[in-house]
Amino acid sequence: MKFLSLKLLESLSKCSTRRSPFLNVLTPLIAPTTHTMGCSTSKVEVSRSTAKDEEYVEGVVCQDSDVGENEMKSFELGEGRVLLVRQKGKLSALGAKCTHYGAPLAAGALGDGRVRCQWHGACFNILTGDIEDFPGMDSLPCYQVTVENNSVKVRAKRSELETNKRVKSMTKRNPAESQHIVVIGGGPSGAICVETLRQEGFAGQITLVCKENCLPYDRVLVSKAMDFDLSKAQFRTEQFYKDHGIDVLKGVKATGVNTTQKSVNLSNGAVLTYDKLYIATGMKANKVAIPGADLQNVVVLRNYEHSKATNALIRPDLKVVVLGSSFVALEAAAYCVEKGVKDVTIVARGSVPFKPFLGEVVGGAFKAFFQEKGVKFISNSGLSKCLDDGTGKVGKVELKDGSTLEADLVIMGVGSSCLTDFLKGSGVELRPDGTVEVNEFLQSNSPNVYVGGDIAYAPVWSHHGHKAAIGHYPLAHYHGKIAALNILGKGRRLQAVPYFWTKLFGKSLRYAGHGKFSDVVYIGDVDKFKFVAFYLDGDEVVAAASVGWDPVVSQFAEVLALGKTLTRKDVENEDKFTWTKLLQST
Repeated sequence: MKFLSLKLLESLSKCSTRRSPFLNVLTPLIAPTTHTMGCSTSKVEVSRSTAKDEEYVEGVVCQDSDVGENEMKSFELGEGRVLLVRQKGKLSALGAKCTHYGAPLAAGALGDGRVRCQWHGACFNILTGDIEDFPGMDSLPCYQVTVENNSVKVRAKRSELETNKRVKSMTKRNPAESQHIVVIGGGPSGAICVETLRQEGFAGQITLVCKENCLPYDRVLVSKAMDFDLSKAQFRTEQFYKDHGIDVLKGVKATGVNTTQKSVNLSNGAVLTYDKLYIATGMKANKVAIPGADLQNVVVLRNYEHSKATNALIRPDLKVVVLGSSFVALEAAAYCVEKGVKDVTIVARGSVPFKPFLGEVVGGAFKAFFQEKGVKFISNSGLSKCLDDGTGKVGKVELKDGSTLEADLVIMGVGSSCLTDFLKGSGVELRPDGTVEVNEFLQSNSPNVYVGGDIAYAPVWSHHGHKAAIGHYPLAHYHGKIAALNILGKGRRLQAVPYFWTKLFGKSLRYAGHGKFSDVVYIGDVDKFKFVAFYLDGDEVVAAASVGWDPVVSQFAEVLALGKTLTRKDVENEDKFTWTKLLQST
């Protein structure tokens, strides 16, 4: 074994992001006597004669004493950066930025064995770099760490330093494998599901059915940034799906399912037979059922085509009426103002936005903030009709009290309904609101049918398993992963903490948790948008929100992820954040 070639060892080390027992035995035979830690796609020291020097960057990044226990720090390496994390005495080196939107993870929340992004809640394993909770599609690269004479040396692939992303390896399609898994829904849940199936070794046929005529893309941009470039917002390329043997049907929707025959009828007339089925069709945006709702320039925002059409209408002299006080409604209003529109009016049923979700104090602060930006509010009201300007376009709206407003564009942000009508008579049971009840494995009443995303009435693990349908973008990703694992018989239960965010006129709100609340404990100054709000049901903290106080919401999410609970005394004592010590008290 001492004569086994270095080239062969290097090849073996690239087979997995985890160190194999075989390599653990061989490494002492070829490596110098040093303290090697962390993870890497190349665990074995390779001599300069057998490795291309230009493919790697290697250097001392700090002293061993620079990173304490349960600490994360970012250091330069070549032209990139690496994140060093020490936990339970082990030092690991990872990509330094979240693979979702590039947040610097050194400022994130360190939990038990993983780091959670402080911006949007994505989680990465600190030993492997694998993404464990979402949003985002990719894992972090993980690098080799060597400590010698108190110096910490990191060796990394130059390409991984540049991209800061790693796509997990996937099984190739095997034509001899006849099993067929059909995924209905081209959103983040379906996209994660099909990739996870390949990552977990499924070599059979996979078909992804996408109602929109495009590949899965970043849907949060629809109301936040209507002028987004679809080609850049798509998660993957056509070639990616081809390379991994995933059949994508674009511009096709499911029109029916027969669980007895295990078949799916499509809008193009085709019929797919399946062995296992995952349904994550999401929601459709509602219009209020009033006269004139179908006039031109009365719009909703749910998909790319909605955004594209609405953005084309926006100009500074426009008179915009936004109906509703949802996050979509206020994101759309803020977008119009930032695009130069001078006349924007929000017509809302309640007194302040977000009241059921964030409470009156936080909602009131956002209302005042929007008014400072020139947005007008008409509260405790609604629309009774949209009036034609004589050309088939909206020209005015009539309010509940009979008064009218001029309107060149009406954006309705008044909620959504489930895209599940095609399941009627299928054998998959629908609840009255159109959602599908599932168990902790995302399995419906039909054993071979799994359901996730917005339409799933599923257990909320961080809220004592109580069931709810939650339309959060990261949770839809997570459902896709869990569904894929259970389709393959892995027996993985839901264990996610719902996480949500929005950004309004530059103010970023984070929210984690779930549940009705009877009281709110505030820390900081809500009106100045530097605060944390803890939402309590009795004495239990069921959710937390913050603006300008990262990474506290991600820390709270990690506490819940550990199966722990915060109470009133944890957030009302003299040191309001002593509870963060729970993150490493496992």
